[in-house]
Amino acid sequence: MRITPHLSTPDELAALPRPSAWLCDMDGVLVHENLALPGAVEFIAALEDTSTPYLVLTNNSIFTRRDLSVRLRNSGLTIPEEKIWTSAVATADFLASQRPGGSAFVIGEAGLITALHQEGFVMTETDPEFVILGETRNYSFDAITRAIRLIEGGATFIATNPDVTGPSADGALPATGAVAAMITAATDREPYFVGKPNPIMIRAGLNRIDAHSETTAFVGDRMDTDMRAGLEAGLQTHLVLTGSTTLADVTTYPFRPIAIHEGIGGLVPLIS
Repeated sequence: MRITPHLSTPDELAALPRPSAWLCDMDGVLVHENLALPGAVEFIAALEDTSTPYLVLTNNSIFTRRDLSVRLRNSGLTIPEEKIWTSAVATADFLASQRPGGSAFVIGEAGLITALHQEGFVMTETDPEFVILGETRNYSFDAITRAIRLIEGGATFIATNPDVTGPSADGALPATGAVAAMITAATDREPYFVGKPNPIMIRAGLNRIDAHSETTAFVGDRMDTDMRAGLEAGLQTHLVLTGSTTLADVTTYPFRPIAIHEGIGGLVPLIS
């Protein structure tokens, strides 16, 4: 019998095991356009009050963790930078494990460049080992052309995340995944995407807070990135409907979250 996706009932939530750690997406879950979403303050307060390990995740590679901490504080959420995990930091962490002290040609902004510098990478346009594509509001045709030629010359193609669009006050903007597709079309080389839904970003985050996948929950607003990443990493997955996904959207995917909530406030009772 086909089961229609529905908001999880109190009885269904009461039957779930209580997670000992949490991973939480940022935009569409905690904040929307620099405003805290209902229940977000209470959710973070419950984690802090119970000393529950947690990380706030984002595929956005533009900003540093310090930038995002200040942005969240301005929204009414006090989250220290060490509890923020971005695709830029995950990418730098991954590359440091692959080639410590490597060299890279980078298309991106402060979040990505800072993370790579902190891992000892050298930025260069001369025979780099990697071409790393991140998000920026000012994609340069010259930089993209240079990236294509370096990849054709043998550089390994890495991208922070596969999101093809990003939000703005005026509507959707082309994002990392869209520009990566253009470079792939020109080079016939697919990038390795580090950010969600790649579970490597999740597992690296778990290692940062010394948590285990079997006892950790993940909260997100997207089926294609958040829920898929959480599912493939073996986490308890919770979908909130305050961002990109509706109940009707859930039916179009071959997998389901363990629970669906109107907003993040519905998860506070699960924190113990």
